[in-house]
Amino acid sequence: MLVLAIDTALDACAAAILDTQAGAVVASETQTMRRGHAEAIMPIVGRVMGDGGVEFADLDRIAVTVGPGSFTGLRVGIAAARGIALAARRPAVGLSTFAAYAAPYFAGGQSRTVAVAIDARHDHCYLQIFAADGSTLVTPQFASVDEVARAAGKGSVLVVGSAAALVGAAWPTGWPPPTIEAQDAPNITWVAHLGAAAEPGRAPPKPFYLRRPDARDQAGARLPRR
Repeated sequence: MLVLAIDTALDACAAAILDTQAGAVVASETQTMRRGHAEAIMPIVGRVMGDGGVEFADLDRIAVTVGPGSFTGLRVGIAAARGIALAARRPAVGLSTFAAYAAPYFAGGQSRTVAVAIDARHDHCYLQIFAADGSTLVTPQFASVDEVARAAGKGSVLVVGSAAALVGAAWPTGWPPPTIEAQDAPNITWVAHLGAAAEPGRAPPKPFYLRRPDARDQAGARLPRR
């Protein structure tokens, strides 16, 4: 199976091609950026396809991170994945950013609680906490950094994600310190691997929001219809 993976959810714009038969990523590219995903993603996909010697018709599946993350970034990546899937007549699957962050640690056989903390700005985070066996301890939620630090618990905890350092700084005094793995975005390789394992019918490429956008329609300023 050839899987094209796309990630524009956070502060990176990335694409990769995974060949599951060979068990390897044949091409990938990641650019760190906070803005400009819309202009960057398709040129990156084009270069990755060229580097891998893969045509769109060769693909078996397109995988994309669906959030939580930047509202604009999510829309860019999902639109790109859907467009490619439509043109290539292949299924597209959506993967949570939480799962993409956590996957390499569980694949490595670690035995700690994994708290994925994604920066939601204004001293808040998106949070999901996984037990050592990969099951969910705390379901996805939007909370303050202090609340996230306390929710992660007192045991052996690994905090990973774009807000990992913020959570570490807010860790309650006297608790055993967590292991901090600060990353601006998940590794695109794991988005590809999760995409290969996903069931297309159960993983739609739809945005996964945990809060409303900061920018909203100004309903009170609308002119009345005639």
